Amino acid sequence: MNAYIEGQGTPQQPIAGAVPAADDGYVRVPDPNLAAYAPNFLDAVEELPTYRPTVGCVIPAYNEGETISGVLDSLLQQTRLPDTVHVIINNTTDDSVEVASHYAGPHTRMTPSGEQSTVIYVHDIGKNPDKKVGALNYGYSLVEHMDFLLGVDGDTTPEPDAIQNLIDEAASDDRIGGISAIYSIDDSALDGPMAKFLIAGQRAQFSAFNMQNLLKGRNMAVLGGQFSIFSTQALRDVMRDSHQRTPWVKDSEVEDSLLSLQIKSAGYLTKISARARAHVGGMNTLRSLDAQQVKWNFGAIDLMWPGQRGDTKGQPFHPNLRLRWFEHMSMVVNIVTRFMFALLLAGSLSISAFEFSPWWLIPPASAILLNFRVARSMEFANRRDYLFAMLLFPAELYMWVRMGHFVRAWLKFFSKQQTDNWAAQAKAERGKGTAWLYPFVAVAVIFVVAGVAWVQVPIATQSDLLAVGWPILGVITVLQTAWMIIKGSKRYRGFKA
Repeated sequence: MNAYIEGQGTPQQPIAGAVPAADDGYVRVPDPNLAAYAPNFLDAVEELPTYRPTVGCVIPAYNEGETISGVLDSLLQQTRLPDTVHVIINNTTDDSVEVASHYAGPHTRMTPSGEQSTVIYVHDIGKNPDKKVGALNYGYSLVEHMDFLLGVDGDTTPEPDAIQNLIDEAASDDRIGGISAIYSIDDSALDGPMAKFLIAGQRAQFSAFNMQNLLKGRNMAVLGGQFSIFSTQALRDVMRDSHQRTPWVKDSEVEDSLLSLQIKSAGYLTKISARARAHVGGMNTLRSLDAQQVKWNFGAIDLMWPGQRGDTKGQPFHPNLRLRWFEHMSMVVNIVTRFMFALLLAGSLSISAFEFSPWWLIPPASAILLNFRVARSMEFANRRDYLFAMLLFPAELYMWVRMGHFVRAWLKFFSKQQTDNWAAQAKAERGKGTAWLYPFVAVAVIFVVAGVAWVQVPIATQSDLLAVGWPILGVITVLQTAWMIIKGSKRYRGFKA
């Protein structure tokens, strides 16, 4: 603040302590009385309230009696509490309602930024034909007046600063329609070698997927429902543009993938957080993993495939699906190389025509390098993650398991089966169903049929087939190895998956 004093000094001869005169001939001299008042004025400005975005948390819960208390405890330990938490219990047959009800009501705690409060509401909506989608839409109706909707699965526990990081990133850019946390599979309290093997594989799978998105401008094709925050304005725009009454629709097997596509199509960005982290529940059995992965793959194919299936419009050229196409094509290459190698090796051994070459050690060495980089990129990597990567055999076995899921999903899609994959996954998690065995039976049948056909072929023809097959496999393997080396040597720019 300055006082204006006339007649003291000139532009050519300023007085001490004054600012040179302006064009009007006045010399500006600070007023000591006003300067003394400045600190009080600045303190008053700092005490003015700043806008705090409102966040409504929605937790769809289906038979989460064993995990819901851990989820709510982790939310109440956040450095930034959500303004409200709505637990939407649906179709449950366990004690989810009783466990969650112990948390119902207001909660207040002291955080580094001061005292914060939230209220937890528990809603038992009973039998819900739309399952998770219905629960999410019910929750949206309760928080649509807020700035952000935070979707949390009933078995996901975030790090203490996860919500604060998501809000800071979402509020920093109005173009952002949604941000997903960096997911890691919870590997605590595992029982048995099979569960440890499967969880290690899922942790590596999630880590590679996260890093791929972090390095691509942090663009996230799928805002996973496990722990993601959405702008409610973006959700309203999606409903308007897509002529929907609710943000989530039941037509897709992967409701989060479809919504992510719609948010992107509405002109918003879909991102993965650089800092927010959450630990999600994994699948501990081959049966449950098969049901989950087939559902995910089937839903992705439904979105990728041109044309119309049911009410889900195929969008093969949508920007969010480019990575999905690349993943599926990579899986096809993995299937081709592994089956060709197994069949050619067996055929060569059967006629004593196999000759070992040290060059064949390069592909597995490249795979170990890439697996090691994936393990090293994990924020919470442990000894089991490194053993899974360095021993090669566990990672290779897990790849064969994934190949089975991939093939089963495509066959299911082309057969146009009208299957409720949500119900199939729930059934598998209860330990029921035999569909998970189909890939293993199919592999066994393929090798038996190939073996029977092989022995019927004259040895000259066998030799010709080997002479053609090995070079073809060699070319594919060289290209695949080069790609693994490139990926394994890529800089991660400080990101942790």
